[in-house]
Amino acid sequence: MTAIVEEARAARTYVMAHAYSPESIIRAVRCGVRSIEHGNLLDAEAAAVMAEHGAYLVPTLATYDALYRNGARLGWSSEMMAKLELVRGQGVEAIRIARAAGVRIGFGTDLLGEMHADEALEFTLRAPAMPAAEILRSATAVNAELIGQAGRLGVVAPGAWADLVVVDGNPLADLTLLQQQGRHLPLIMKAGKICKNELSAPAA
Repeated sequence: MTAIVEEARAARTYVMAHAYSPESIIRAVRCGVRSIEHGNLLDAEAAAVMAEHGAYLVPTLATYDALYRNGARLGWSSEMMAKLELVRGQGVEAIRIARAAGVRIGFGTDLLGEMHADEALEFTLRAPAMPAAEILRSATAVNAELIGQAGRLGVVAPGAWADLVVVDGNPLADLTLLQQQGRHLPLIMKAGKICKNELSAPAA
């Protein structure tokens, strides 16, 4: 694992690890892994190691929520569903532990295929463990730091890529405004180009 990390650094990129247990998280982070995906079974010791090494946690609560709702239809066995329930129930607590230790928390979902429609559920699924403003920072500024694009992504600033949305309402008060497939996003801009514009034209 250390060799993989060294090669990634030589290529000017980083390594992420899909890990659940404290032991696997600690081993990965001590080998230089930058980001832990999932991390549902994180404990205080593992969180402290992550904080010490500047590693990021990227919880994926939406994945477990979607699989819980769709597992039977997808043919998951009772054993697989029991394992899913174990990690699903610990996801919010892992975020609380990480925050208490000062671990930077990014934003991801790890959803596949038709379940991509559930990506925005991640915003509200985190709400029991994080303030809304912090959740929004996870999806913007923190993610930009994680992938080495601080100052270019995740901020509204001169020289940054203009990836912007207009929200019909206040997402700090209601995170569901970021859900429903853009229903409450009348304007979406990507790299300075408008992809969607449902704003009313100003009166003459």
